[in-house]
Amino acid sequence: MASHTAPAARSQDLKKIYGTGDTAVHALDGVTVQFAASEFTAIMGPSGSGKSTLMHCLAGLDSATSGAVFIGDTDLTTLSDKQMTQLRRDRIGFVFQAFNLVPTLTALENITLPLDIAGREVDRQWLDTVVTRLGLGDRLDHRPGELSGGQQQRVACARALAGRPEIIFGDEPTGNLDSRSSGEVLSILRAAVDEFDQTVVIVTHDPRAASYADRVVFLSDGQVVDEMRGPTADAVLDRMKRFDTVTPVPAAE
Repeated sequence: MASHTAPAARSQDLKKIYGTGDTAVHALDGVTVQFAASEFTAIMGPSGSGKSTLMHCLAGLDSATSGAVFIGDTDLTTLSDKQMTQLRRDRIGFVFQAFNLVPTLTALENITLPLDIAGREVDRQWLDTVVTRLGLGDRLDHRPGELSGGQQQRVACARALAGRPEIIFGDEPTGNLDSRSSGEVLSILRAAVDEFDQTVVIVTHDPRAASYADRVVFLSDGQVVDEMRGPTADAVLDRMKRFDTVTPVPAAE
């Protein structure tokens, strides 16, 4: 378990540039941000702001052009490919918009798959706790095709929680769900923090989803431009609207 005093994840002057020369895109332009342990943070911003790129760099799914990324005290930019794979497997959980379940496996097999691949023993008591909390007890023998979208995402959440990772990343985890299923999944991520002492960081465009978080970090043009604690859906929506109405300040004559 990560120490409550040290951030669960952080970036330091993080830059990510795609392409070169005139066609170079600065997806992240010097991002320094911390994500506290045992806290739920949402990352928001307009399309193209760099929010997904930031999450992918934090989670070790993409490499930084320059700067540093830490999970706990580990600097990801110093790791070999093998060490990075091991870190992602042992210390990070993922929940993606597309669920990413294996269609030929049952719900239970999907949940335990990362542990099976890693050769780690499944903690049955913990697994039972997670499965019960997610309401999946009577769905464990079903394959993904026999489950609703909300149930599939709950399986994905269970898979992320099963290995008791230090931090769980969600990339638009409710993007493909109706409002009821979306609320269920967000409640589960909220409970992961409140009941299981996990750290959760999600990218979302939905103010309602962000309202489940303790804190919202706003990105624009590859930079952190604001943050909000104790967010409400209305307050987040108002802040997001300002991205659409910002106009350049005219130069002084």
